Amino acid sequence: MYKRILTLDKAGRETLFLWGPRQTGKSTLLEQLFPTSPYYDLLLSDVVTRLQVRPSLLREELLAKKPPLKPVIIDEIQKVPALLDEIQWLITKKNIRFILCGSSARKMKRTGVNLLGGRALRYQLFPLVSAEIPDFDLIRAINHGLVPRHYLADEPQELIESYLADYLQHEIAAESLVRNLPSFHRFLEVAAFSNGEIPVFSNIASDCGVSPPTVKEYFEILQDTLIGSFCPAYIRRPKRRLVESPKFYYFDVGIANFLLKRGNIRPGSESFGKAFEHFIYQELLSHSHYSRKKYPICYWRTSSQIELDFVLNDAAIALEIKGVPLVQPKHLKGLTAFCEDYKTKKAIVVSLDPKPRKMGRIDILPWKYFLDQLWNGDIL
Repeated sequence: MYKRILTLDKAGRETLFLWGPRQTGKSTLLEQLFPTSPYYDLLLSDVVTRLQVRPSLLREELLAKKPPLKPVIIDEIQKVPALLDEIQWLITKKNIRFILCGSSARKMKRTGVNLLGGRALRYQLFPLVSAEIPDFDLIRAINHGLVPRHYLADEPQELIESYLADYLQHEIAAESLVRNLPSFHRFLEVAAFSNGEIPVFSNIASDCGVSPPTVKEYFEILQDTLIGSFCPAYIRRPKRRLVESPKFYYFDVGIANFLLKRGNIRPGSESFGKAFEHFIYQELLSHSHYSRKKYPICYWRTSSQIELDFVLNDAAIALEIKGVPLVQPKHLKGLTAFCEDYKTKKAIVVSLDPKPRKMGRIDILPWKYFLDQLWNGDIL
């Protein structure tokens, strides 16, 4: 059992939404942090049925309890959106606080249901990060991904296959998010070839047998269900012609590996370099949320294909990811070009180098050293 960085320390004083992909550990975290809280699990069919038929049961049951109530936890809140009207009344009239947990707010957003109008803070739980795992194993993380069950498994492939099947059944089919489930399943595989790259909707549409607007909608579904995210291009005050389209990443490197059929990934391979970059992106995205700094994470690419992997916090940090054991001057082209165009506080290469060193103003940091500094708050 891992000690998660996300502590939800404002629970009890504020109502919270806690979102996150399936199996990232939301329910386990809530059970650890709030073992005596009233708990409604909407994955249970009998609980869902009675609250769907009569949402007011929630109000009646909670008013029958003796105050003060601990935070009331409702898991999979998206399954009964009508409960949110009852919840708002209980917040405003009875000062009861809730933790509303789920894997997707898409259905509620799209149908315009009550999202409590600013009365709830938003949190997101990601897969495990390096700082949460004693004796963290980079090669294991690169190959298995960081969904807790997958990272721990000796052979995660069947678990990942089951995970994707459950996603298609419970998130996509059950919520009727797409009309053609086989085409969406094909899309998941084709989209993996755009992982860490700029998706070309027309090419993906041709491979999947659907229209480009449908592909655009499919990518929106991945974002809304937290299975993928876009990393925007950094285009502020350009001195060169820049690429403006965003890059796409699945939420977990293990999912991308499985869909791409990468097999065993070892240092020195092209697959390792791509997976290593993806892993660092996961760490950055998680840190941005967990630290509550919510700093922007972008990439930078010129029209002549000079690229920098990540630009953090409006160019405060310029970051290049190299899965090589010895960074050399030839690896610094993108970072050097970016630093010529923008004033940055830090220019960093994260690599497999054994020790930190400097090349001019550029810091070469071993991946573990960089991540320790990131989670200690020393990078930004």
